[in-house]
Amino acid sequence: MSSMISVVIPVCNEKDNLRPLALELASAFKASGLPWESIWVDDGSEDGSWEELLSIAGELKGARLIRMSRNFGQTAALSAGIGAAAGVYIATMDADRQNDPADIAALYGTAIRGFDVVSGWRKDRRDAWLSRELPSRAANWIISKVTGIALHDYGCSLKIYNARLLRSAELCGEMHRFLPALLGYMGAKITEIPVNHRPRTAGRSKYGLGRAFKVVLDLLTVKFMGDFLSKPIYLFGGMSLCLSGASALMAGFTLYRKFQGHVFIKDQPLFLVAIFFALVAVQFAFMGLLAEIVVRTYYRSTRKPPYLARDSFPPSERP
Repeated sequence: MSSMISVVIPVCNEKDNLRPLALELASAFKASGLPWESIWVDDGSEDGSWEELLSIAGELKGARLIRMSRNFGQTAALSAGIGAAAGVYIATMDADRQNDPADIAALYGTAIRGFDVVSGWRKDRRDAWLSRELPSRAANWIISKVTGIALHDYGCSLKIYNARLLRSAELCGEMHRFLPALLGYMGAKITEIPVNHRPRTAGRSKYGLGRAFKVVLDLLTVKFMGDFLSKPIYLFGGMSLCLSGASALMAGFTLYRKFQGHVFIKDQPLFLVAIFFALVAVQFAFMGLLAEIVVRTYYRSTRKPPYLARDSFPPSERP
């Protein structure tokens, strides 16, 4: 028997796209024969999207609605939908109809072969090349190199996840675009397949070049959380050791010039730099120790281990 799929759809001012998308979803799942539910999360829409969703919910089998008190952003909307999802697999997609619901069956078919994340790849995009596609390609290349999780299209919202693994990820800020990388750090098996991408026919895009700055900052956060969250002393301590070594070398060179070249220390600005590096090195060392205390306190207070077990034998009877 097929596992149920929960489709989570964040909505923000997409009134004209909702009914056509709902009809496409129903048609796609009817054709595939897969059990499913849809969870529509209205993220502070002001164009009547909520009223349209209420109308759709009465006609669409298995539709569930969530209305946010204001616009919290796509990550928060996804988190709310994921928390309400009952499926074994959770698919995510945009409400702008650029994602094709018919591709969910292909994503699911790949996921049941043993993958925890199957990401859509908009191989033939229907967006402006200069303002949308070019920055996206650059961002995907950078994210893949920094995180070590190589994907062609991190920005594609059409993905399917193992629900158990997805619920273990903590979503905040605007981390939704980095979900494959976050889950990859947790040991998820990840792949991607080409999906259909369609031009927008109604509504306005919520994306622009202005989000590039946020992507860079979020990427730094993801890298830290993936590599150093459970061992921050490795990062801060490593920086401290590098600065200490540089300080010692500069101080030694200053002393060498003092005794061999008879150059007074007051005439060597490099000595001041060595002192500055030494002070910063001490600060980084203490930051690392404080971060270790905070991390260990966090894991003890939440009783959340810094790992995720995939299987056990014999199967555990504990939830």
